[in-house]
Amino acid sequence: MPDATPPTPPVTRTPPRVWSVGALCHAIADALDARFNPVRVAGEISGFVRAASGHCYFSLKDDSGQIRCAMFKRAAGGLDFAPRDGQRVEVSGRLGVYEPRGELQLVVETMARAGEGTLFEQFLLLKAKLEAQGLFDPAHKRPLPRRVRGIGLVTSLGAAALHDVVTALQRRVPHIPVVLAPASVQGLGAAAEICRALQQLYALALPEPGAPQSAPVDVILLVRGGGALEDLWSFNDETLARTVFDSPVPVVAGIGHETDFTIADFVADLRAPTPTAAAELCAPARQVALDAAAQWQDRLQSAAYRFVDRRAQALDMATARLGRPSNALARRQLAVAAVAQRLVHALPQRLQARSVALQQTQAALTTATQRRMQGQAHRLASLELRLGLLDPRLVLARGYAWLTDAQGQAVTQVANLRLDQVVKATLTDGTAELRVQSVDAN
Repeated sequence: MPDATPPTPPVTRTPPRVWSVGALCHAIADALDARFNPVRVAGEISGFVRAASGHCYFSLKDDSGQIRCAMFKRAAGGLDFAPRDGQRVEVSGRLGVYEPRGELQLVVETMARAGEGTLFEQFLLLKAKLEAQGLFDPAHKRPLPRRVRGIGLVTSLGAAALHDVVTALQRRVPHIPVVLAPASVQGLGAAAEICRALQQLYALALPEPGAPQSAPVDVILLVRGGGALEDLWSFNDETLARTVFDSPVPVVAGIGHETDFTIADFVADLRAPTPTAAAELCAPARQVALDAAAQWQDRLQSAAYRFVDRRAQALDMATARLGRPSNALARRQLAVAAVAQRLVHALPQRLQARSVALQQTQAALTTATQRRMQGQAHRLASLELRLGLLDPRLVLARGYAWLTDAQGQAVTQVANLRLDQVVKATLTDGTAELRVQSVDAN
């Protein structure tokens, strides 16, 4: 008999190990640490956020992928620059798994700049081009209208910015109509949609002749919430920038957060840090307008009251004059009597005044004449005294004689005499003829 083949023992399969989620994540982290760490990665920053704790969270990406990164406060404190979206960097750190969410994460320990990212480079090139062409020139910026009749709004129907803007406008200016031109604010074709929405609002701002009347648009809000550089990229479109520049009314841009800047921000007439702030810029608080209106109402009411009071007083005075003509007649009679009285007394008073003036003039003339006569009398007496002192008889009275020759010439010197010459001597009481008997010269 042939030998019997022994039976094959049954194969026992070991059931697969059942991992707990935490253990699996921990095992993957160990495998990553053993296989890759430490690791050095180059990429472009996207979605950079610095938390209040000092930790930084962002993504590193390139054309084929991206990875979430965390950089804790200690490592972030050693940076010598401020990271921003679109910047190309080189980081070193350790790969791991963030177990609470089961996500692959790179914990960054060092970071260094490696040149600007592609998107940011495109942004800078377009910004320099448009700035050189004058699209950012402050001379083209227009002030917001003081009294807005209608507001145009361009944003996405599903954006949180729409709710924020509508809430702010409803709170501040519920009486002003808002015209919404919806458009995508992110993704492929968003820039073209925004341009079409703006053109719709431009048609309302400058309606064609004969077109049906609608709510006027005095200012346009171009808004979107925050996001990474690539999320806001549709607002860095050149065609959109030129469309905003050609707006017939002021455009207020409220795109992203306060730290986000796009080409549309630079071209717009006014930039707001947030969509809500953009709405508040073109919509002063309703209460402010109501207070101003109340002040104007008070001023107009006071002016009207003063005007009515003045007219009422004038009417009362006119009524008083018309109602009692006898009083007016009596006043006129008193005035006429006063004039007549003045005329009656005016001539005697004038004559009396002239008489008094004449008497004063006469007295003054008499006094002046007397003074002049007295002065002349004194002068005549003085001249008479002086003339008397020159009388030759006074000299003769002192024993002198006046000698004259036959011709009547005065003889004053002995040299003029000769012997036997007859001379005439005039004395005080008469004359005598003398004959010269001798001449003796001293």
